[in-house]
Amino acid sequence: MNKGFKTVETSANVEIENVYNPEDHYTKKEVMITMRDGIKLHTTIYSPKDTTKDYPILMKRTPYSCRPYGEDAFSSRLGPNKYLMEEGNIMVYQDVRGRWNSEGVYDNMRAYIPNKTGNQIDEASDTYDSIEWLVNNVENNNGKVGTYGISYPGFYATYSLLDSHPALKAVSPQACIGDFFFDDFIHNGAFLLSYWRATSVFGYMKDQPTKEAWYNFPDIGTEDQHQFFLDHMPLSKLNAFYDSTNVFMEQIKTHVTYDDFWKSRGIIQHLKDIKPATMIVGGLFDAEDLYGPFNTYKSIEENSNNYNTVVFGPWSHGDWARTSERQVVGNIHFGDELSDDFQKNVETKFFNHFLKGEASGETGLPEAQMFNTGTKQWQSFNTWPPENTTKHNYYLQQEELLTRSLNNVQQSSDFVSDPKKPVPYTEDIKVGFTPRKFMTDDQRFASRRPDVLTFETEILENDVTLAGDIMAKLKVSTTGTAADWIVKVIDVFPADTKNTDDVQDHLKLSNYHMMVRSEVLRGRFRNSLSKPEPFVPNEITDVILKLQDVFHTFKKGHKIQVQIQSTFFPYIDANPQTYVDNIFEATEADFQKQTHKVYNDSSIEFQILSN
Repeated sequence: MNKGFKTVETSANVEIENVYNPEDHYTKKEVMITMRDGIKLHTTIYSPKDTTKDYPILMKRTPYSCRPYGEDAFSSRLGPNKYLMEEGNIMVYQDVRGRWNSEGVYDNMRAYIPNKTGNQIDEASDTYDSIEWLVNNVENNNGKVGTYGISYPGFYATYSLLDSHPALKAVSPQACIGDFFFDDFIHNGAFLLSYWRATSVFGYMKDQPTKEAWYNFPDIGTEDQHQFFLDHMPLSKLNAFYDSTNVFMEQIKTHVTYDDFWKSRGIIQHLKDIKPATMIVGGLFDAEDLYGPFNTYKSIEENSNNYNTVVFGPWSHGDWARTSERQVVGNIHFGDELSDDFQKNVETKFFNHFLKGEASGETGLPEAQMFNTGTKQWQSFNTWPPENTTKHNYYLQQEELLTRSLNNVQQSSDFVSDPKKPVPYTEDIKVGFTPRKFMTDDQRFASRRPDVLTFETEILENDVTLAGDIMAKLKVSTTGTAADWIVKVIDVFPADTKNTDDVQDHLKLSNYHMMVRSEVLRGRFRNSLSKPEPFVPNEITDVILKLQDVFHTFKKGHKIQVQIQSTFFPYIDANPQTYVDNIFEATEADFQKQTHKVYNDSSIEFQILSN
């Protein structure tokens, strides 16, 4: 049997499967690295057994644990992907301060301290101190370090760019959190109720290093998440499941505006004069972190002169690091071997160029590698958004029309929004965190509701490609004093579209309404995220809502559709529609039906790519 490969028994015979066994090729060591203030961080080091050459260090810092613990317990996969594992790199994992087997006090999205003095610490200093120890104490390292991570570890990868160690040469923040007021738990002031259970992961503190979980998820006693949250409206009813020891939930409940607490924890504003090479990676159907990777790339691009590239594929959260042969999000199949191709020909190439090569000359990678989710093809650009785009306004007209021309006679479309009977964000019944599939879900169920306004173009005679962000420029009014505004951009498929094997049994792709992008703005923040204000009943008011970037071709024969609604439940908590200073303290009496109007001089601004 070939050394390093596992024997796999089948019912018919014994065969050798190409499964790489890290234990045959790596040694494992666990150390506690002392930070400048004396706190020790648990660090796991996997080093290649072949010591005839030197290797780069690839490091991931995580709040999610370095498990399995113990020098005789090996992870089945090391590093960002199998290719970097199999060709040999020193792989390092670290429990960040205050998490799992590390000492210290955890601070969720710890604020960066510029110009630190003495023993002041933040995640940048912890990363610097860790790299300093590694390059001076780990044998057979070549003096070059790369950092990477997905989601929260992606945030720590971004953080490594600040006050970066001279040995840090390549960094890949992936699905990286950029600011908790726009990623994961809050979107433009609206609380993402689907993440409520996840607050326990970050909210409960520990006072000693531990190798076992010290937090629990609340038992909600049902598999129907929609009904559970309806039964626990207003939000104060959820206090029965958490007390003040859930520090993060308390922070969310008390910091309900974009105040200094949230601003100080954002990292986007600090990304200036970055030196290491960066490759930002994200999924165009990531329900958790779209703001972070797009704005991380753009901020570095605008404020630094380093090597900076971006990759966005047809992925949900972290799909690019998985091994699925077919890339499917929800009911939509986008292609095969897309993640493996990224790992082999993009990610590995990036790290090898800057960590194993001389880091001179061209990498062979484009500035922006983007997947067109309409044509289902990769395209490369010298900038993102592409230079050859122009902005076009599509107006929300009477008779449910989305048109390039505006009727100058003022008209409006209205709907009654009842927060006690909110519009679901998916037809699925699920308990858990945000389901991945809803980002491409069929929206026919919503378009048929009276509390959802639907506007769509005529059947397209030519392809229309959107490349960049989307701006919803609404003119609205409400009979109440508070309202949320949710905008969805949808691709309506032709009637003759055939099903694939990936479609749910009860659905057909014939006339499928595929969601391309959606976003919410809590209306009180329409003028300022820091200074909320009520609506004046029945007064026409501007509401501007930015939707994160897309790269999507609405093909000839399809239609572009826009839906406007005021609830998106329980992805987002229901707005009572009566203005209260803190929605977490709203009473049942505050939840009232209101009539909302959208006026026909409202428009959706698309960035359209020229042919």
